[in-house]
Amino acid sequence: MTAVVFPPAPVQRVLSALDRVPYSVLILVARAATFSVFIHSGLQKLSDWNATLMLFRDEYKVPVLPPEVAAYMAASMELGLSTLVLLGLLTRLSALGLLGMVAVIQIFVYPMAWPDHIQWLGFMIFIVCRGPGAFSLDALISRMLNGRAARPAG
Repeated sequence: MTAVVFPPAPVQRVLSALDRVPYSVLILVARAATFSVFIHSGLQKLSDWNATLMLFRDEYKVPVLPPEVAAYMAASMELGLSTLVLLGLLTRLSALGLLGMVAVIQIFVYPMAWPDHIQWLGFMIFIVCRGPGAFSLDALISRMLNGRAARPAG
């Protein structure tokens, strides 16, 4: 009697190859996805600032903040934090800031938009929990500082 192997050997080889893809490559895709979502939104806000202010006054209505302040904050966060995530600089903090913004949008502005927001959470949660990976400015700075600390003075 022949033993059944599951999954079949060719599938096991493919899965084994996929298991060897480095985290740093995978998280680079998540960083690019984060950048893509938020940079487009920030650039759209800048393209017609009067329409943006009108949206924040008439539709978004974020509590506590005046519409003008909320608009400037949103555009700044979308453009600035998404760029930092892509570069891998202050990455976890930047992704956490974007997640906070998404939480505000989800709770106060578009509560029915959770299918989009959960997708954004899906790639940003890995950035927050595991960091930006080896291909990042955070990793480069860490290597430089750790290398300097390891060298004897003089």
